[in-house]
Amino acid sequence: MGNVIPGGWMNSQYQPTNYSTVSPYLIVKDEAATIDFLKRVFGAIELRKLPDESGKLKHAEVRIDDTVIMLADPAPPDWAPILSHVHVYVWDVDATYREAIVSGAISVQEPVKQQDEDKRGGVKDCGGATWWIAPQVK
Repeated sequence: MGNVIPGGWMNSQYQPTNYSTVSPYLIVKDEAATIDFLKRVFGAIELRKLPDESGKLKHAEVRIDDTVIMLADPAPPDWAPILSHVHVYVWDVDATYREAIVSGAISVQEPVKQQDEDKRGGVKDCGGATWWIAPQVK
């Protein structure tokens, strides 16, 4: 079971209030542009931005609904953006997909009903992350 306290969704002894136990941490090509994309497409709310000594953004956090996503630009210089895929449940996959494309994303897959209960589409943002979007449709 590790060090996670069973049923400890909000344990102020080891994690911030309103943070889940697991948060994706994305290393992207352009942190600021990715944050703007997440705000436009998913209604993300900025929680914090931490610059390094030179003023370059080294860490940021946004909230999409009930999930905190952490982001960083590649640093030190020998780091590279890391291929990442994130799944987000949305109310209207078609509208979200269109907004993502208008906001500069590249289509990975147009929304289509899958074998499970999801109608899923995918887009790749300017930072290199692929976002799979879907609602359950029964």
